[in-house]
Parts: sequence; structure tokens; C-alpha cells
Amino acid sequence: MWMICTKEWRQFFSNITGYIAIVVFLLLCGLLLFVFPDTSLLDFGYATLSGFFDLTPWILLFLIPTITMRSLADEYKGGTFELLKTMPLSPAQIVYGKFFGALLIVLLALTPTVVYAVSIQALSAVGGLDIGSTIGSYIGLLMLGAVFTSVGICASSFTNNTVVAFISAAFICFLLYTGFEAVSKLPVFSSGAGYYIEMLGIKFHYNSISKGVVDIRDVIYFIGVIFIFLWITERNVEKK
Repeated sequence: MWMICTKEWRQFFSNITGYIAIVVFLLLCGLLLFVFPDTSLLDFGYATLSGFFDLTPWILLFLIPTITMRSLADEYKGGTFELLKTMPLSPAQIVYGKFFGALLIVLLALTPTVVYAVSIQALSAVGGLDIGSTIGSYIGLLMLGAVFTSVGICASSFTNNTVVAFISAAFICFLLYTGFEAVSKLPVFSSGAGYYIEMLGIKFHYNSISKGVVDIRDVIYFIGVIFIFLWITERNVEKK
């Protein structure tokens, strides 16, 4: 599995596209959080990273499918998937190797954003950041990234076209993140069913963890969704 993980890492950084994706992510985050007046953290008047944790899921919604779109689609297209089948690797090892390889890239992209927390803390005159909430939000962001990664790997396993894999993954991530919340607000669910429908979406559990309280139910939800998409991918790879 580690061999597949390192292969995924090398494949992403084998051309300039990988570097550009991460640089664009960090640049966009920096512009939104410190330059653009409507979203600048400097205009809040108090130390908070809430704007960052509200905006970043939407950026990851496009960044992560960019990372995962080549995972299995390129293996099919380039004929290297047949080579993988000749190796002493189970479908689960291939899938989880791809997953953790892509997740490490997501973690690499998120790590420099800790500078934002350090900067806001240093600029704060009184009080500073809510450390518990900030740590919880980063945990939620990592779990969100893991779910999006599993969705991207799954989408890539169904096609040899990277563009189709990207669009499919981005669309499914969008539905999982905000679709259930939108449906829950329909008048037909105003009697109380809307709350339970909203609980099925990622955003509900992400917002819950972002408050600084890591509830075991939210963790189980994220792990469950990740497992479901990786299980579907594993079955698909097995059929191939």
C-alpha cells in the first residue's frame, strides 16, 4: 500500500500542474482572507478565523477533485492498471494507497494555512484566537478533506477521462456538502423533518466540530462516509 501511496505522490508532482494547484489554493486563501474587503479577516475587529473555515470548504471542493481526478482514470487510460493487477496487491491496498497518497497532498496544502492562525494571534491586541475552536475547525477541515478525497478517488475509478472524473467528483462533493441543507429548508419539511435531513449532509457535522467540541457522532459520520465511498471504489477496482 505504501508503494501505491508514494506513486500517487510522485504522479501528482510529476508536472507543474500539481504545484500550480497548491499555489493557487494558498494564493486564493490569502487574497480572500487578507486582501478582498468583503471577506478580509482584518476588517472583523476581533481575532477570528471563522471566515477562513467558512470559505475553505468551497475552495477544497474544487482543489481535491483536481488532486484525485488522475488517480485511477490515468491508470486506465495509460494502460498501467494492468501492471498494477500483476503486482501482489489486493484491490483494497490499491484503493487505500491511492486514498492516503491523495490525502497527504491535501494535508500538505492545508499545513501552510497555520500561518494564518499565527498571524491573527500575533496581530490581536486582546484575547486572541479561541484555541479550542480553531483546533476543532482544523480537525473538521481535515475530515472534510478526507471525505472529498474518498469521493474523488471513487469518481476517478469509473472513467478513464480525467475531466469527467473532476466534474463528477466536484458535483458529488457539492451535493454532499450543501445539498442536504438546501433540501431541509424546503417548506414541505418545515414540521421538523428538515433537521434530520440536514444531519445527513457534511456541512452539519463540519459546523458542529468547528465549534471546538469533537463529538464522537460527527467522527463516526465522517469515517462512515469515507468508508462507503472507498468500499464502492474497491468493488469497482475488483470488477476491472
